[in-house]
Amino acid sequence: MAIGTEALRTGGPGPPARPLASTAAHAARRRLVDRWASRLVVLGGASIILSILAILVVIVAEVYPLFVAPTATPVSVPVAPGLTPAPVGAVGVEEYREIAFYVAEDGAVGFRRLKPGAPLPPVQIPGLDGTRVSAAAPAVVTKDAVHQMVGTSDGRAVAFEVKFEVAYDTGQRSVTPQPHFVEPSMLDPEQKRSIRRLAFAMTESGPLVVGQLGPRDLVLQTVVEKKALIGPTTREASLTPLAVPTDGEVTAIAMDGRGDDLLVGTSRGQVLRYDLRERGAARLAERAGGASRTGVAVTAIGFLIGDRTIVVGDEAGGVSSWQVVGFPGQGERKLTRIHQFQAHQGPVAAIAPSRRDKGFATADASGQVLVHYGTSGTTLLEVSTGRGDVRSIAIAPKADGLLAQHADGTLSHWTLNNPHPEITLQTLFGKVWYEGYLGPDFVWQSHGGTDDFEAKYSLTPLTFGTLKGTFYALLFAIPIALLAALYVSEFMHPTVKGYVKPVVEVMAALPSVVLGFIAGLWLAPVIERIVPGLFVLPVVISAMVLVAAALWRLTPMSWRRRFRPGTELLLVTPVVVVAAWVAFWVGGVLEAGLLGGDYRGWVRSALGLTYDQRNSIVVGVAMGFAVIPIIFTIAEDSLANVPQHLRAGSLALGATRWQTALRVVLPTASPGIFSAIMIGFGRAVGETMIVLMATGNTPVMDWSIFDGFRALSANIAVELPEAPVGHTHYRVLFLAALLLFCLTFAVNTVAELVRLRLRRKYRYL
Repeated sequence: MAIGTEALRTGGPGPPARPLASTAAHAARRRLVDRWASRLVVLGGASIILSILAILVVIVAEVYPLFVAPTATPVSVPVAPGLTPAPVGAVGVEEYREIAFYVAEDGAVGFRRLKPGAPLPPVQIPGLDGTRVSAAAPAVVTKDAVHQMVGTSDGRAVAFEVKFEVAYDTGQRSVTPQPHFVEPSMLDPEQKRSIRRLAFAMTESGPLVVGQLGPRDLVLQTVVEKKALIGPTTREASLTPLAVPTDGEVTAIAMDGRGDDLLVGTSRGQVLRYDLRERGAARLAERAGGASRTGVAVTAIGFLIGDRTIVVGDEAGGVSSWQVVGFPGQGERKLTRIHQFQAHQGPVAAIAPSRRDKGFATADASGQVLVHYGTSGTTLLEVSTGRGDVRSIAIAPKADGLLAQHADGTLSHWTLNNPHPEITLQTLFGKVWYEGYLGPDFVWQSHGGTDDFEAKYSLTPLTFGTLKGTFYALLFAIPIALLAALYVSEFMHPTVKGYVKPVVEVMAALPSVVLGFIAGLWLAPVIERIVPGLFVLPVVISAMVLVAAALWRLTPMSWRRRFRPGTELLLVTPVVVVAAWVAFWVGGVLEAGLLGGDYRGWVRSALGLTYDQRNSIVVGVAMGFAVIPIIFTIAEDSLANVPQHLRAGSLALGATRWQTALRVVLPTASPGIFSAIMIGFGRAVGETMIVLMATGNTPVMDWSIFDGFRALSANIAVELPEAPVGHTHYRVLFLAALLLFCLTFAVNTVAELVRLRLRRKYRYL
């Protein structure tokens, strides 16, 4: 028994037996290493999960403020001695919300501190000569001043501007109002009637003023300012009466800042639009029913920032927005109702637009104040002054405050917290009727060239573009990758496979920025020249490969035996290359003979489609090239892992290799193949640089392969560096990232469920 098994096998004495203590110590060390290794694996997996959750938490934290409801906090206004009573309906506030100003009936421009401080004396409008102020026009706010115009009881109009000088002394900010008055102009030189309502615009040629002198009497004053090279500026004023064809009375007037359109509301609920584009030749362009109910008087009209959207309030409390829309084939532009907002409890007394966005506030005589947003058509906030007799309201220049003035001159003041008023589920994913559009549409346009730009944050075209690019990429990649994997696994000679598979796997290491660069600068122009040939290419290649296979069958067996089974690829490759050349030649012949020598012109005239050089075809080829290695590698590994006894059993029962591959190997490997496709889908959905560089980045919703698109990932990469931190645009981009995260998570979850079901179905083969 002293002779061990090694001695029996080799015929000589074996090595000395390992001491039992050494064996026990080695086993203990191995258990310790296994225990630490398992803990490290668990720690690594948990770290990955926690990292993903941390990213998700950060994204959600940035997105959450978009959907926080706005709030209004009342702010007490310091009591000012010697308050000027009887305001005429004009109130405003400077950007720091320290000083409010108003105009009183006695002709004084009063200033009220909204924060503790020394009272400010009122400033009397010069030249009134004892007449009272009877009307005030809505203020025109510019970057450096607030322009105001008031009408007097003897038919004159007085324009003035208020500038607020800001100084910093020992770290304290001081705001000082500086009013500047212009000499009054007469609107009714003959009868000197009292001005009931007033509207004006600061145009390039000079001020344009419209005053209401009677129940149905309007007068238009056109002032032309001529600047001389030497000497003072001369002003030429002309008066034009405007007849108002209504059996009621004029109850509201408003004019846009360009002086193009004048809106007149009547006691019969109509809104009349006058075209003022030809100075001195104003004409009534149209009339529309602007009130919420027939026969209800229009009580207030206002323009939102940009002077394209009109807000109409009526006696029944209705609030609606309108736009002048020019529909194709219908002649002149027409007033069209866009949105109907939450109604007031009483007649609408005042409308105040925001000077920062498309928001506005409305107030009724009972003291109810509603804050709306014109783009989304929603009412965001409701506050109450606690008393009636509201004469006018104003939104602070930074849209962070709200001011209401009562008949006795007292003020109600609120601090607004409404940083993202333009965001609702409708504006993010639904159709919205934007200014200048013919109807509701899905639009992404986050930047504009003017301050009155209407931000358009629809994520629908970006999601559509992501799915469109993924669809065309997978349409190109899946057939090639799966058929290649099936051929390499089941039919290719092992020697050739040893070269082909590593080469395809190396393709996955190509940086996507390189692929995008090649696709945008080289592939796109090449494809533009050979588009007809691309459509002919599948037919020609299939036909020539079948012809080559038939000729191979006719080749003598002695010749065919010279090639080892599985090396047919070396013979098919030249056939495919020649077929591609033939296809492009045939495409050129077809373009010259049937498409008039210009396929792009034919596509535009016959199909109504335009050809963009960087389009879905380019993206499909470039991104498909990036996805093919992933799908091929995983699918080929799944096919290769199918047990050999299944193949042997199928072949032993008389099935051919092709039948075995399709009916035995492919179903057995279907879970892995499906996983390969889904991983390829995730790779395509998250692709950034190829989509960014190979498409026109136009957020359009069109399945045409000749048009480009914009994907969620590319949009984030392009616009996030330019988005101000905390701004609506910044948070919407994080919402796009969250949407992309949820999309891939949902697809991967469904894919895993399908994979498990396929695995259970075919595990007994």
